[in-house]
Amino acid sequence: MRSPGDVLYNFHWIEAGKAARSAQAYAGFLGPFLRNHAIRTLINLRGPNARHLWWKYETWVCRRLSVVHRDVMLNSRRLPTRQMLINLLDAFDAAERPFLLKCSGGQDRSSFAAALYLVHSKGWSAIDDARAQFARWPYLHMPKHHQRWLKPFLEFARSGARGRPLRQWLEGEYTPESLKAWLESQGLSDSFRGLYDKPGTAPGI
Repeated sequence: MRSPGDVLYNFHWIEAGKAARSAQAYAGFLGPFLRNHAIRTLINLRGPNARHLWWKYETWVCRRLSVVHRDVMLNSRRLPTRQMLINLLDAFDAAERPFLLKCSGGQDRSSFAAALYLVHSKGWSAIDDARAQFARWPYLHMPKHHQRWLKPFLEFARSGARGRPLRQWLEGEYTPESLKAWLESQGLSDSFRGLYDKPGTAPGI
């Protein structure tokens, strides 16, 4: 049975007892929330934000509870660099289980990261489970105009990988420019705002 905190923070297990996803835990309840689920690593998909109170609070709580805190930057509106995606896979591999993926609302970046976790850890046979991480219910994934590239990324990656592990394809072939070209070829040229590594790109906090 889901607790009120689970509903409030859009908490769901990706893989029971191993990996979970959620929204930002505000209102001072992060500590009990992490303890209730025995979380040992928190992967923050909003990147390092040392000037923001939520990040200071989050890292303080993790230190107090001896929970490993890792920052990984993703932007739901801009196409990721190769290094951003490699950093995400590295975070998966290094994380003590169970770990928690979280962004702001637990809807978009968390859906994307959860899908990549399943493909990375289980291979392409998990593609249907990965696609399901983008469901409107129960994850509330209702992408805005420039967030519509997130789910199609799976098909782009599967096509490009041709059965090879996700990491091998990312390290050897992926570029945001190739993703941009593929999206345009699929009639999705307006599904993103730009490339993350272009000058003037703002962090997706």
